[in-house]
Amino acid sequence: MRTVLMAGLVLWPALVSAQDAKIEEIGKSPVEVKFSAGGQLHMDLCSSGIELKGTDEDVLRVSFWPQGERTSDVRVRLETRGGRGDIKVVGCPHNNFQMKIEVPKASNLYVRMFAGELEIRGISGDKDVQLHAGQLTMEIGEASDYAHVDASVNSGELDARAFDVEKGGLFRSFERSGPGKYRLHAHVGAGELDLR
Repeated sequence: MRTVLMAGLVLWPALVSAQDAKIEEIGKSPVEVKFSAGGQLHMDLCSSGIELKGTDEDVLRVSFWPQGERTSDVRVRLETRGGRGDIKVVGCPHNNFQMKIEVPKASNLYVRMFAGELEIRGISGDKDVQLHAGQLTMEIGEASDYAHVDASVNSGELDARAFDVEKGGLFRSFERSGPGKYRLHAHVGAGELDLR
């Protein structure tokens, strides 16, 4: 028993560090790294059209198109440390650049993006998402899954059908509490926020 315990203690740091990775690629797609469900994901994303999608795989994967000379400066950095993953994408071209980010379905999200179109679907967990300008569309599942919700736009449309809220104009917001376990914070500076 003591031998098994000692072997476990010796292997523990190796098992922990096996979960840690750092990958940085320029102009390459897709870029991916292993990441287990249930973790905390922090994303700093360049302005573009992005689909952020939950999958059954234990992976973080970033794909973009079109590929070629226009996207040769796109830099993707993926870093994992235990239960936290970081995704940073910079150097995106300005016209018709599309990206897909795949993450485990059960993930907690913290996402910041300056401008563009961001669609989030198929992900259950806490969500803290802000977009300075553009359109944020988020599939939230059941409204009853959330313990606290706050959503706002400085200027534009706030369409939260899942919570029976529709507002337009300047400085529109709403806040709700519920029986669930997740927290949702969504904000768009100028544009449209759609919670489905």
